[in-house]
Amino acid sequence: MNFVPRSTALVTLNLVITFVVAAIGFGVGFGQGMGAQEVILYTIISAAVLFWILNYIAAIFESRLQPDKPTESAVGVGSVWRNNRVLIIAMALLLIVYLIVTGAYPPFRTIYNLIGVLVLEIILVFAFKVSNVFVHGRSAFIGLIVLLALIVISAFTINGFLSPANIRAVLLFAAFLGIACIGQTMVALMGGLDLSIPFLIGAANILLLYLIGLGVPPWFAFVAVIALGCGIGFLNGIMSYKLQGQALIITLGTGFTITGLVQIITSIGSAFAGNVFGKVPDWLANLAAMNGKFFGLAVPPTILLWIALSIIVVIALRYSAYGRYVYALGGNRRSAKLVGVSELKYWLLAYIISGGCAALTGALLLGWSGGGFIGVGDPYLFTTLAAVVIGGTSLAGGYGGYGFTVIGVLVLQVLSSFLIGIGLKYEWQQFIFGILILPMVALYSRQPSIRAQV
Repeated sequence: MNFVPRSTALVTLNLVITFVVAAIGFGVGFGQGMGAQEVILYTIISAAVLFWILNYIAAIFESRLQPDKPTESAVGVGSVWRNNRVLIIAMALLLIVYLIVTGAYPPFRTIYNLIGVLVLEIILVFAFKVSNVFVHGRSAFIGLIVLLALIVISAFTINGFLSPANIRAVLLFAAFLGIACIGQTMVALMGGLDLSIPFLIGAANILLLYLIGLGVPPWFAFVAVIALGCGIGFLNGIMSYKLQGQALIITLGTGFTITGLVQIITSIGSAFAGNVFGKVPDWLANLAAMNGKFFGLAVPPTILLWIALSIIVVIALRYSAYGRYVYALGGNRRSAKLVGVSELKYWLLAYIISGGCAALTGALLLGWSGGGFIGVGDPYLFTTLAAVVIGGTSLAGGYGGYGFTVIGVLVLQVLSSFLIGIGLKYEWQQFIFGILILPMVALYSRQPSIRAQV
């Protein structure tokens, strides 16, 4: 007899029951003073055995209620796995993260965190199942559900999470990431990648302060740095176009080159390579500082700048000829070229936008920090790609959009704020951040390639 129930709902219910029982046993084990390794091992083994027993009992119950149904219609283990593998992997990874963090980080062992993880598991099931009814916008729906879940859990777990000061901080850091992601989204829609973004951010950061220190008018230096970023984007575009399929290596090499060159220039006569010291103009500090104001409102202007740019980009991609051509080229380059769309023109434009947005991000970060540092862009190497993919934009090109990327940016930033709020050290934040991104990417990026639909 098959030992897996036909109903996916029963399998899901058994998984939730297993998680609850395992979590209770997990807490009891620590309450009795057992070692972390023993508790984790016993919890995993007991959870696997309990899940198998619950499924076996449910399968027997189903067969007795429906004895007239042929056994061939029963859902086997392989079928359950094929139909729900992403959901199962996501829930399993979340459980593993909870067990490891709880075992190694005592302050995390609270009933609130247990409830929060349980709620997140249930929301994952809901988002995954309900999203199947959406033909278009499935990624956006899942992203919004997960974002809402993270906000609710964070507010339930962390005191003051929804305070105006914390919301302002989350939006400000999201704005930095979101502006950097504009170019990455454009490039991804064309089927390319730009790994020079973090290097351009760092180079623009120290170069702007260096130029201001030389006496260049701050506003002119600001514009010049952004123009330089556009120029680097142009080089990335022309080289990657000539060497199709090598965009990743080319942009990475360009990033290293520009970073090294800027450090050489700024270190002449200085013993502090990679760092530049000077006075940041008040208008630039106000533009990106946490306590910045916009016409008397306690809102950093960078947040409003991001909102304005987001609206422009979303409208341009959705309603302009530029957007139609970008999607056409990303979906099927050969067909687009046959109707007269210039691939070189739009490929170059995507990389120019990417370089300019990266340089703008570096300049804004100078206003936030008040000092130049070449490594300020390092975190953006992973997060720009993660935000784009989590939002649902296909790295193969032709599907997605910046509106989806905005959702991905907010998911990453709220998750980061939550990890910081519960007091995890940086290495733990990196570990959880990475392992939770995997199921999110798997959930959000299951849209079929546009090329498969043409």
